[in-house]
Parts: sequence; C-alpha cells; structure tokens
Amino acid sequence: MYGGPDPRPDRRGGRVTAGVPAVGVIGTGAVGQAVCGALLASGLCDRILVASRTAGQAAALADDLDDMRGALGSRVRPVPAEVEELRTCAAVVVAVRARFENTSTSDVRMGGALAHGPVIRSMAGQFTGYGGTVLVVTNPVDLLTRLFAEVSGCRRVFGIGSGLDSARYRLALARLLDVPVGTVAGHVIGEHGEARVVCASSTTVNGLPVSVPLLRVREELRARPGRINSGIGRTRCGPAGAVMSTLRLACGVEDGTTELSVAHGESWLGIPVRFTGGEPLSSLPPLDAVEVRQLEAASSKLRAAYPAVRGVPSQPVPSGRNGS
Repeated sequence: MYGGPDPRPDRRGGRVTAGVPAVGVIGTGAVGQAVCGALLASGLCDRILVASRTAGQAAALADDLDDMRGALGSRVRPVPAEVEELRTCAAVVVAVRARFENTSTSDVRMGGALAHGPVIRSMAGQFTGYGGTVLVVTNPVDLLTRLFAEVSGCRRVFGIGSGLDSARYRLALARLLDVPVGTVAGHVIGEHGEARVVCASSTTVNGLPVSVPLLRVREELRARPGRINSGIGRTRCGPAGAVMSTLRLACGVEDGTTELSVAHGESWLGIPVRFTGGEPLSSLPPLDAVEVRQLEAASSKLRAAYPAVRGVPSQPVPSGRNGS
C-alpha cells in the first residue's frame, strides 16, 4: 500500500536509481518548503503530496514546486492534498508550525510545546493505523514525536533533531581540528535542545580516538541555530537535509545510521538508529560516566515535561488541514 523503493531509469536513461511512489509533507512554512524542494530535486519519490492549514497554502507551494519541476526537468510531481490523503504515502514529514510568539530566551525549542501540542494531537489522530514512516520535525521534537506516536499508535515514528546536531558537531570539530569533515565520526544524542549530549568519548578522526575541545564545541552547537535564525528568520536547509538523509534510510533506498528521537527507556530522545533494508535498530554508542549522567538528566527532563504536553486538549485544525 505504501510502496517501497522501485528501480527506475533517470531522466537521461540508463542509470537505475531507487525511489518511492509518494512522500507527504505537512506544513508549508520555511522547513516544509525546503523539504519539498529537496525532495523534488532529489528524485526520491514520484509525487509529493503537500498539505497545509489552508487549501490555498498547499496549492501555492505545489504550483511553485511545479515551476521548479519544469526548470529542472524533474519527474517528481507536486500535488496539493488533504491530510487524510497522505495516509497512502510511504512516508510523511510533519513540519507544522502553530501561530504563537516564542518569548523564551533560554531552552528556546521548549517554547513551542503547548502551542504545538494540540495540533500534533489532532493530526496524529488522523493517522491511526498508518503503516508508513512518520518523521516529526516540529519542536520540541522529542516531546512531540512521543505525542504523535502515542496518540496515533503508529509503529514507525521518528523525530528529526539529534541527526542535525550530530552533523553540526562533525562540522564544528572538523573546523576546530583542521581535518576533513568526512574523517570525523561522532554522535550527539539526548535532547534536541539544551540537554544534548556530545559523545566525545567515542568520537574518532580517521578511526582513531581524538581529544575533543568540548567547551568550544558546545558553544558552537548552542550559538549556531541562533546565528541562522537572526540572519534569515528560521533554520530550514539544515533540517531539510536531515529529513532527506533519514528518508533515504527509512524508505530502504540505502542502509546507514542516523540519530533520531525514538523510545528509549521511559522517554523519547535522540540516539543512533541503524537502518537495514528500511528496518530500524536503535542502540546507544559507548558512553563514559559523565555522558551517562548527562543522558540520564536529558531523559529526566523530557519525562518531566511530557505530561503537560500530553494533557493539552485536542483542537481541530481549521479547514481540516494542518498548520504550516
């Protein structure tokens, strides 16, 4: 029903690539737009089903993407859709953003918890029995991924966040050590937020242990999103890249590991997930005593914050569509 990878020739003929029939994107804001553009350019799927708060928003983004399709000669067809129609997709990306003013000056990602909770609850109820993959991008992503999974009952729900943190970590460390980023292997796990855990003890460069300048790395991880937001209003390309990387793994196009928010113990938080043929297996990297305590603190923080999000009454979304 949801369609796994299908072999198909590229636009020039000859070379065979893998793809899926359709991917759905809910949300036409900065991240939703970036994800849709990346999907269209990548050729990962045959169709992009776009849903948003209003029919006009979804149709406008689909038209803009159609222009991109014409310019690129892409085979990927963007289509405006109702949220219910996305149940036929192999994967659905949840990138909604409610209208609210985030006045938080610290722990900023937590600022959207109560605003986004009702929208995610309402949306998750529409996906009961869905057998495809759901990727939640909306912050606070660890809490909202858990909320979507528990309300919908879906088996394959993952949160995008720690994978982006890990990419930023590898970039920062490569710059600080003056080495190619491809030689750096390391994870950032825990919360996608202030309680992130940098797995310095297991980080390697060219397969060898390395001394990580943790203070400088943590400062860069803290400051980078703020610099992006102050310059262009929202982070968008980085989250879209993390979504695309995960879609290729979750849809079985390629095998590999990325850091995703999944159930772990009594909470949901970011840990490495290995995909083989689209099937996930999560496991922690080796941690030293300090990192173990940090992970426990992140788990405790998320467990304490979740009941307030879970208890927010469900609210219908205007026009039967979900926020951008």
